[in-house]
Amino acid sequence: MDKHSKACHRILPKRIILVRHGESQGNLDMAAYTTTPDYRIPLTRLGVEQARTAGEKIKVVVSEGERWKVYFYVSPYERTRATLREIGRAFSRGRIIGAREECRIREQDFGNFQVEERMKAIKQTRERFGRFFFRFPEGESAADVFDRVASFMESLWRDIEMRRLEQDESMDLNMVIVSHGLTSRVFLMKWFKWTVEQFEMLSNLDNCELRVMQLGPGGEYSLAIHHSREELQRWGLSPEMIADQQWRASATHGSWYDNCPWHLDSFFGRFHDSESSSSSSSEEESSHDHSGA
Repeated sequence: MDKHSKACHRILPKRIILVRHGESQGNLDMAAYTTTPDYRIPLTRLGVEQARTAGEKIKVVVSEGERWKVYFYVSPYERTRATLREIGRAFSRGRIIGAREECRIREQDFGNFQVEERMKAIKQTRERFGRFFFRFPEGESAADVFDRVASFMESLWRDIEMRRLEQDESMDLNMVIVSHGLTSRVFLMKWFKWTVEQFEMLSNLDNCELRVMQLGPGGEYSLAIHHSREELQRWGLSPEMIADQQWRASATHGSWYDNCPWHLDSFFGRFHDSESSSSSSSEEESSHDHSGA
């Protein structure tokens, strides 16, 4: 196989695992943001313990067989880098292909130093306005985060297609993304084509909670392979979203729109069963219009 053919032969990661950072000082006390830049907020002692436990959990998930490795992407914030350091304690050097800091998976920007009382009032306004489109003064909206996460995912696919992650066909590659709660939810939204309305229903990840996207036999990633229906419900996925995850878990190649008709229904409402019923309905409406003229 020549170099070009090798690059074009896509080897997909077996899993893409999203993990939120451990408990930070900001999670414990909002006043921390008034004196410390968000990107410098450290983990608490509990956060360090959570990160070590997360590393052990991830190792259990990825070590099904003998031949596996992990590759890490991490947000540049202190709390995410510290979380990665503790997660890494669960793995030997030979199991880690590499790690890369990625600025596009950083936390949503809430502005610079944050005055506690002002932020409480702003977040109450966000609840009335809607979480996805509300932009923090001097900061970002979730929609802004979506745009940079989408850019990151394009780079991610190029890394996969060009074998920059040193994929080996005989080895299960597990990709771990150590990031933040909203950023992880936006990542899932973009990946699974969830709507803004569906995003608004999602609950945030707990500190060091995992979301495991596993590759199914038909080449689709699904949360339903590793996670139970009850977990998906608890995270805020609707019955239609859960049905989509279950389809992806065992999907064969074909049209996503044909196999997941709920997606189109959410835009158009109920379709006519056939072209003839659509035509007859249009004729009836036309007749009614003429009779009333």
